[in-house]
Amino acid sequence: MRKRSLFFILMLSALQLIQAQTEDHKVAVGIFAGRNEYDGDLGSSIFRFDKTTRLFGALTLQTYVSPSFDLGVQGTYGSYAYEKGGADLFKGQKYDGFMFLHYKLNNGYILPKTAKLSPFLAVGIGLTGYAGDNGKIKTFPMDLSVPLGAGLKYQISSKVAIQYKYLYFLTNHDSHDMKVGNLNDRADNVNKNDKFGEHTLGIIFSLGGKRDKDKDGVEDKYDKCPDTPAGVKVDAKGCPVDSDGDGVPDYLDQCANTPAGVQVDAQGCPLDADKDGVADYMDKCPNTPAGVKVDAKGCPIDTDKDGVPDYMDKCPNTPAGVKVDAAGCPIDTDKDGVPDYMDKCPTVAGLAKYDGCPDTDGDGIPDNIDKCPTVPGIAANKGCPEVKAETKKVFAQALQGIQFETGKDVIKKASFPILDKVVSVMKNNPEYLLDINGHTDNVGDDAKNQVLSQKRADAVKKYLTDKGIDASKLTAKGYGETQPVADNKTAAGRAKNRRVEFKVNF
Repeated sequence: MRKRSLFFILMLSALQLIQAQTEDHKVAVGIFAGRNEYDGDLGSSIFRFDKTTRLFGALTLQTYVSPSFDLGVQGTYGSYAYEKGGADLFKGQKYDGFMFLHYKLNNGYILPKTAKLSPFLAVGIGLTGYAGDNGKIKTFPMDLSVPLGAGLKYQISSKVAIQYKYLYFLTNHDSHDMKVGNLNDRADNVNKNDKFGEHTLGIIFSLGGKRDKDKDGVEDKYDKCPDTPAGVKVDAKGCPVDSDGDGVPDYLDQCANTPAGVQVDAQGCPLDADKDGVADYMDKCPNTPAGVKVDAKGCPIDTDKDGVPDYMDKCPNTPAGVKVDAAGCPIDTDKDGVPDYMDKCPTVAGLAKYDGCPDTDGDGIPDNIDKCPTVPGIAANKGCPEVKAETKKVFAQALQGIQFETGKDVIKKASFPILDKVVSVMKNNPEYLLDINGHTDNVGDDAKNQVLSQKRADAVKKYLTDKGIDASKLTAKGYGETQPVADNKTAAGRAKNRRVEFKVNF
């Protein structure tokens, strides 16, 4: 009676434990048929399929505990016997009730969790009772049995599986085969507790819903992210959707459309090392100092496009194309305060009022336009001194004082004194440039007059150079009869038109 009570207590405890382990109702029931095998004092039919088959039926109730373990209870009822020589030595009925624990190999460590074919090892503890054979089989006391074995489960669907399992039951009595071993009996199988084997094959039906701890619609055994927050949209693997594939799920991603391959921060936004508002992958100047205004490319703004950004540019409004120094200011080679692009004398320090040019002689005419920069002069003479009255008088005398042989370019000796005065003027005024202009009257052929006037101007130039005047300061040109100063109809007029003019040029 005590053993029967212990049997029912174990069964109730197992059911309570299963109920406590089914938070998500991951419970399954199984219906099995099987074959009993005997191993005891009379012999052994373990895996002896030539022996008479003794069938039984079984029911199981089991639950998922962890990826590695299932826990359950099993009850069986059927016949058992042992035959020899074609006749049963004994026969009866056997019933079992026990708790079992399965160690599954598809636990993610040995085989994938999603494997449909799941080998497992089994161990259990329970009670075995007996009846039949006209009262010859001792039905009490019940055996405390320990089943050990292994099996193979194939998951047809999430609800249905086929399972084969073999268990070998160790018992604690030797009285259920109508024979009790004798210590003096030397047979190998004598004086051993009775043992039994069970082959079971059947169908398992899973009850309740799928285990989905985070309620995202993906069963836990397939869910790669089983702790997804409630309401977050997930992909087929149960992980939060990450549209741009940057590693930050959409529900946390503040920049959900980041281009592929771009590094992002914890908020899913492209990295911006210099915090200028332009992401590094677009930033052409990724090390801009803090607070500096940048353009669309992330580079410091350079308003005047001179290559020096505004935050460093001391002259941010330099005109386009002007060369600047490191500070962004126009280059001022002569350091006179007038930048080169405005300085008409960029290599010589000057004055702003003269566009950067000096006025060496202080005559108010800057050196760049002063033909006599070291001698004070007047604007009319391009900065050179006004022609002296004596010089003008000499040139006036020369107008009619220089005589040539008729029709020739040979200077008469009478003209030498006035020419020598011209030489003196040039030597005393080295800044002078002298134009020598030859003219004729209109008597004779025009072309010949033109040639003659040129030859006479050249003759005067030669005289002056022979006297030591630099030829580069002299320009000789003949005008023929084209520039008369008097009427060619009179002898007096024609005489005035035959002349050599001297004009100081600056």
